[in-house]
Amino acid sequence: MSRLADRLRARIRDQGPLPVADYIAACLTDPDDGYYTTRDPFGHGGDFTTAPEISQAFGELIGLWAADVWRSAGRPSPVALVELGPGRGTLMADALRAIAQAAPDLPAALQLHFVEASAPLTALQRQRMADMAPDVDARWWPSFEHALDALPADLPALVIANEFIDALPVCQFVRRGDGWRMRSVGLAEDGRTFVFVDGDLVTDVPPPPEPVPEGGIVETCPAALALADRLAARIARTGLAALIVDFGPRHPPASDTLQAVRRHRFADLLSDPGEVDLAHEVDFAALRCHARNAGAAVHGPVAQGLFLGRLGIDARAATLMKEADPAAAFAIEGQVRRLVHPGRMGVLFQALAITPPGSPPPPGFQPAQRR
Repeated sequence: MSRLADRLRARIRDQGPLPVADYIAACLTDPDDGYYTTRDPFGHGGDFTTAPEISQAFGELIGLWAADVWRSAGRPSPVALVELGPGRGTLMADALRAIAQAAPDLPAALQLHFVEASAPLTALQRQRMADMAPDVDARWWPSFEHALDALPADLPALVIANEFIDALPVCQFVRRGDGWRMRSVGLAEDGRTFVFVDGDLVTDVPPPPEPVPEGGIVETCPAALALADRLAARIARTGLAALIVDFGPRHPPASDTLQAVRRHRFADLLSDPGEVDLAHEVDFAALRCHARNAGAAVHGPVAQGLFLGRLGIDARAATLMKEADPAAAFAIEGQVRRLVHPGRMGVLFQALAITPPGSPPPPGFQPAQRR
């Protein structure tokens, strides 16, 4: 067991069971022992692999998307390019390379902003940006609140969030009789094993989309909704767009979607605090509702495979394969299939765009669009 586990036990003994959201926050972002703050979790040697690490085509297409949105907005300068949860910096590096080719005058207008809680990953990102874009102004922030507070009020922004929201803490509620209890994490009778328990009675649970039986669970992500509120209000005021790509269904997720992953396999949610990745399905319907209520236009969600297909991933893959040897070409084909196939990430992940009110759908969100 980790040092974090011992500290969480002491906290539970002193304060009582921890709401699930507090447990997730401690496990993922504890400054000393959190999962994201202490390691590089990506790739074959880590616990999971994200789309930018699978194929360079993903980040390149995001870069082309950003360049198209910028041109359509009248080429404003300066403009903030903000990435939430940049990982190793792979997506941004690939995006900047594509931007430089598609819109050579855009890099000079860019201010780069990275939202990253991990010191190891921040170091990787800094090195990558120093190598890739040494002349571009780049800044790092520990949370999206810090980043949005720091941006000038009138600065247009392009915001990219790939697999960021699914790691924000969720609140879970358990149906008990005619009321709801906060789902929490406590200790078993042995005083050491973490277990789920019913917490305090809660009266302000968002209405579920369908009736929930006794013992059923609903969840909500206040941090994601706050992010949607702030992003949408800003984009409605200053222009440009946000692109969210993440794990989740088109419709509200049903019941408990929290899961743990370690070494590319599902793991126990409570057995190793701080040592496993915790994630949940993103409620895109709730994000849509909040963004619209904040005054922005919302497009999607669109399945990732369809979104990338509309952006031209097949053509990009064909170019990459043409320039590669047979073994590398075979690998490229498999990488792209993993991103777009319905049985892989193509439907499990969705894309959502937030734009100023009255604006047309951005690239990837128009069914007839071709690149």
